[in-house]
Amino acid sequence: MTNNDWYNALEMRHGAELQQKFSSACVAVCGLGGLGSNTAISLARAGVGTLHLIDFDKVDISNLHRQQYAVSQLGMYKTDALKQTLSEISPYCNILTYTLKLTEDNLSILSHCDVICECFDNAESKAMLVNGISELYPVKYIVAASGMSGLHTGNTIQTKRLGKRLYICGDGTSDVADDGTLFAPRVMLCAAHQANTVLRILSGKFEI
Repeated sequence: MTNNDWYNALEMRHGAELQQKFSSACVAVCGLGGLGSNTAISLARAGVGTLHLIDFDKVDISNLHRQQYAVSQLGMYKTDALKQTLSEISPYCNILTYTLKLTEDNLSILSHCDVICECFDNAESKAMLVNGISELYPVKYIVAASGMSGLHTGNTIQTKRLGKRLYICGDGTSDVADDGTLFAPRVMLCAAHQANTVLRILSGKFEI
């Protein structure tokens, strides 16, 4: 299979105009846990041209119940493991990895991205990223997440637009501190909302 074969298959599925928008886009996935690993896979399958993968952690056995990693990848940096997986799914996607902790001091690595996906599991990191990008790069779109823990109904997972360029996916209320844990289905539902929102933004469709 060649790059042309892959692109032509996507173009036949999505249409030439829409696929061009996806292929020319750059999306950052910040945090590669349950949200980020699932979001990145969906974006790669859609043919997003460039993905920036950002995380400092390694794959642990405790991640396997909800994150898109395999036993063979235990101990690998999540950036390397996910790049390995994505290379099998979408071999012609341009994947840039940053094995580091994202802070206010290094947000410049996101300067070339069209959309930023906030996929952290820490409230302080979430706030830092959303506030930092809003201040430094006010024209960029941010797709964040809040509330996906426990075994609550999946029907409460939704996407809301807050302001012109900020979207929040999740139920907005559930918290792992209260529910005790996260399960793959609700995390994947939230990640699917994030990926779908990114594709809608790239296609020019915006939530009201």
